[in-house]
Amino acid sequence: MRNTIIVFTKVPKPGETKTRLTTDRGGILTSEEAVALYEGCLLDVINVCIAAKSGEVRICYNNGGDADYLEALLAKVSDRSQIKEVYADKAGNFDDCMQYAADYILKDGAPDRAADSILIVGGDIPTLQPYIIRDAVAKLGRLAGSKAGLAAKKDNAADQPLGAAVVEGACQEGGFSIVGYTYTTPFDFKGVFYNQDGITALDMLVAKASGKNLPLGVVEAVPDVDIPVDLASMIPVVKALKLAAANDENILVPAHTIGILEEIGLESTAQPPQR
Repeated sequence: MRNTIIVFTKVPKPGETKTRLTTDRGGILTSEEAVALYEGCLLDVINVCIAAKSGEVRICYNNGGDADYLEALLAKVSDRSQIKEVYADKAGNFDDCMQYAADYILKDGAPDRAADSILIVGGDIPTLQPYIIRDAVAKLGRLAGSKAGLAAKKDNAADQPLGAAVVEGACQEGGFSIVGYTYTTPFDFKGVFYNQDGITALDMLVAKASGKNLPLGVVEAVPDVDIPVDLASMIPVVKALKLAAANDENILVPAHTIGILEEIGLESTAQPPQR
């Protein structure tokens, strides 16, 4: 099974990147610090995807984003030659953009598709580790070859040897930071992130999988960083990863994120109980 890992991102830009972390929106960072933090996270995520060696790595960025700026940033990853392609989405809401990112690779199963399966990861999950990527791709392949996966294929893919499957890695507040599926899977992102019923993205993903009898795989949750409490929760974790890596070769230290945190001088604290 040929897999592509898609890092789904916006090109960092002050005033548009991680605004809920900024003082303008009640956060603690300047616009420039928020951009720097996100850039660190993004570089670490890409390095993890490269290190996982679980498929070609491609970057999908926002339509209208500064491609030259993004390319200059990508020059800082561990091995730029391992990024197969960088492409812009087609604009629209988040569902539309995510769908385009997937369709661009899978091409509805056409012979010229770039891969047989995709794994989409967000750029703001700096505690992501290579073993999580490997686990997701392995589960996707196993489920796609299962009896349930072969029975759940798209109608127009009945003669294809690869079955249907979905895999996800949850984040906080009912969301997910990792999602993947095969080209034979009858799945789309319509209504996953933008619906009028207040249903969480993860609940919508599960409902879609359940409604089509799609086998669903779950991997270790990886939190994203959107608001100050996320940032406060992330700081101790990246510190723990740094220390643990000294005795565990399977851990990839989020060095870019840690470097930015040290440069800004951010620490996570806990309020003592009130007496």
